[in-house]
Amino acid sequence: MLPDPVLDPSNVNSLWAGVLVETLVRCGVRHAVVSPGSRSTPLTFALAAHPALEVVPVLDERSAAFFALGLARERGETVALVCTSGTAGANYYPAVIEAAESGVPLLVLTADRPPELRSCASGQTIDQQKLYGGFVTFQHELAVPELSEPRLRYLRQSMAHAALRTRIPAGGPVHLNVPFRDPLPPVKDDGAAERLAATIDWGHFFSHLDPVGAAPAVCAPPRIVPDVHGVIVVGPEQSGDVGTYVAAVAEIARRLGWPVLADGLSPARNHRAAIPQLVTTYDLILRNENAAERLKPEVVLCVGAWPTSKVLRGWIEASGARVWMVSERAANRDALHGRAQHLAVSLPVLASLLPVAIDENGYTRMWARYETKVRPALDARFEAELALFEPKAAWLLARQLPAGTPLWVANSMPVRDVEYVWPAGDRAIHPRASRGANGIDGTLSTALGMAQGADRPAVLLTGDLALLHDTNGFLLRPRFRGSLTIVLINNRGGGIFDHLPVAQFEPPFEEFFATPQEVDFGSLCRTYGVEHVAVRDWAHFSTLVTTLPASGLRVLELSTDRKRDAAQRKAWFAELAATLG
Repeated sequence: MLPDPVLDPSNVNSLWAGVLVETLVRCGVRHAVVSPGSRSTPLTFALAAHPALEVVPVLDERSAAFFALGLARERGETVALVCTSGTAGANYYPAVIEAAESGVPLLVLTADRPPELRSCASGQTIDQQKLYGGFVTFQHELAVPELSEPRLRYLRQSMAHAALRTRIPAGGPVHLNVPFRDPLPPVKDDGAAERLAATIDWGHFFSHLDPVGAAPAVCAPPRIVPDVHGVIVVGPEQSGDVGTYVAAVAEIARRLGWPVLADGLSPARNHRAAIPQLVTTYDLILRNENAAERLKPEVVLCVGAWPTSKVLRGWIEASGARVWMVSERAANRDALHGRAQHLAVSLPVLASLLPVAIDENGYTRMWARYETKVRPALDARFEAELALFEPKAAWLLARQLPAGTPLWVANSMPVRDVEYVWPAGDRAIHPRASRGANGIDGTLSTALGMAQGADRPAVLLTGDLALLHDTNGFLLRPRFRGSLTIVLINNRGGGIFDHLPVAQFEPPFEEFFATPQEVDFGSLCRTYGVEHVAVRDWAHFSTLVTTLPASGLRVLELSTDRKRDAAQRKAWFAELAATLG
């Protein structure tokens, strides 16, 4: 049970902000991220004073937003994000977009000047209404604070509704613009706020508020039958408890008897015993034209969203198969624009509605034979590889990270290496990534938020450009509570571009696409007081990741050869695909 409300009736702003924060706490908000500024002073004071909240101050608003994103995603809870007026809120935009695309519950509170100080060259003032356009599930400008019980009731219900909209009908960001007149600090007024506060039964005022839960499942009876050539494609999205999610995927696979093609970012790959029909090398298998044709599906059941593999997506698109998209989110998740139908139903409910396959599925056995041939061959190559070859870092992390390690994977090349080489296992590692908008924005800050929200040491796998794009995230170090090991693949540029057709055009490829950099990461880490380790070889790397530190930040840097590794990836994949005949 929550204690008595935490309210400061020094003046109208402090009481107003106290009711706002107390409402959020009663609705289940337990974390807030605040950037310093003047106009947001009443909110900052109220948040910092509430004992039920963990409040983290972050200087850089862009970093703050991605830190909140990572924290909300790890905790599965709404996180409040607070800034001052002016351009501060504009720095939240990339993280708001990612939250919208990934379904992450963020409550963005942008403080603002009152209406009479807008559009008149007043300092630190811009038009903040509808600042994030269509990327929020709900937006509203609160009234200017007033000493009135009806207005406080309006505030309470507005905040309760905003908290609800971050979770229902599905997770996503909500924006509230919050204007304040002076005085901003909690300086005493003439007693008017205290007199009003004394007339209100605050226990009764907040008594009806309850924590916001997830949206209830909407059940649409599926017409899916087992006796066809069907595959279950498990994308990177995962909502709710991991155990429940994995159990539901396993039950769906058991009932249908279909193979499970699980994205490298799906927790399904790390629960092999529960899902014996796992296929992890589909990207390699489907590069062989004969195999791709033999394995052509009639039905595809896609869980969450399409996977990272461009080869897999292209194969599904070319197949013309009937597609069932399973997602409780209302948004259209079918980027392939195929013969798709949306099932707005939870995975456990879907599993309970499916029929059970009667006969053993020869199509599933064919997938298993390909997996049995390709996976050992791929693993043997990595086992024998002595050079610091980029994808081997992901391959080793799958085998050597402590069980249950939270892993954030940066976009561009790291996320693709995880997709290509991460094997099935039972270490219960749970990879995450910003695959909503697929950008490198805020990589470090998001991983720090994930690590802060986790109850165990976490790891970030990133390239050099993604890390450099967010070095202000290191400013969080003095206040960071958790453990994050950063595995830095430093190939001195954008390795993903070497795999794209534009790499054939030189110039301008190297300067304008690969964008080589010469940063000394050891010196950079010393600037922020972060531990830096230059990895000598794979034995050294294994020692560093097998046991993770209990707290703090460290960077493990692997210096690699971008062009050599790109060529070696292409050669390996082509050679292994060719062995399938």
